[in-house]
Amino acid sequence: MKLVGRMESLLIRHREIGLMFLCALLVLVGSMRFQRSAAAASSRAGDRELPIYCVDTEKKQVGLSFDAAWGNEDTQQILDILAAHNVHVTFFMTGGWVESYPEDVKKIQAAGHDLGNHSENHKNMSQLSKEECISELMEVHNKVKELTGVEMNLFRPPYGDYDNDVVLTAQECGYYPIQWSVDSLDWKNYGVQSILDTVLKHKALDNGAIILCHNGAKYTAQALDALITGLQEQGYEIVPISRLIYRENYHMDGTGKQIAD
Repeated sequence: MKLVGRMESLLIRHREIGLMFLCALLVLVGSMRFQRSAAAASSRAGDRELPIYCVDTEKKQVGLSFDAAWGNEDTQQILDILAAHNVHVTFFMTGGWVESYPEDVKKIQAAGHDLGNHSENHKNMSQLSKEECISELMEVHNKVKELTGVEMNLFRPPYGDYDNDVVLTAQECGYYPIQWSVDSLDWKNYGVQSILDTVLKHKALDNGAIILCHNGAKYTAQALDALITGLQEQGYEIVPISRLIYRENYHMDGTGKQIAD
């Protein structure tokens, strides 16, 4: 009986050692994967973690985006104009907007546009704890997933407000943080011509530019047809941000430009 007991004890001990070895191996493999991923795609420039402001590309493409946080009066008109031009863009939506206008979220997705995360409550993310940042990201993420089946992976911080922790937390949640290089200033309500002049004559309008508009601004829908035409007349193809950015093997320069390795 003693011999049997000793053998059982040895078997248990060997199993424990085997499990410990397996756990250590899994940790090592996970660490190696993370290191390879970090080496392949870096958002760091100097001591700063940066979102993507624009993309270094030889393709004459720009990304047009709309932040959707409050109003909804012009969403259908915007969708109709985009459809008339066969142009696809990116909508960054807050959780409140998604909850208030679920049918419009479905229309945006059905029309082939990107669905992007603009946080749950449109707060200054840099002022939140990591746990609060994760909540702001994942609450709207889960709402959109339940509504459309889409796993969003593009995130624009409200007010363009971020710090290193916000960028890294978004990445941990599976997101590419996105800013903009061309601000239409449509939110200032200066008028249609102001939007057109601001974007079409912008010094940063170039290959890989990301253009910021708002679906709830007073004159945006009125300016959109001429804006698209003006960009196309300059030779630009308008694409969703998901088609513009690099997913791996890239680094950032100090201006937030994403550069392929």
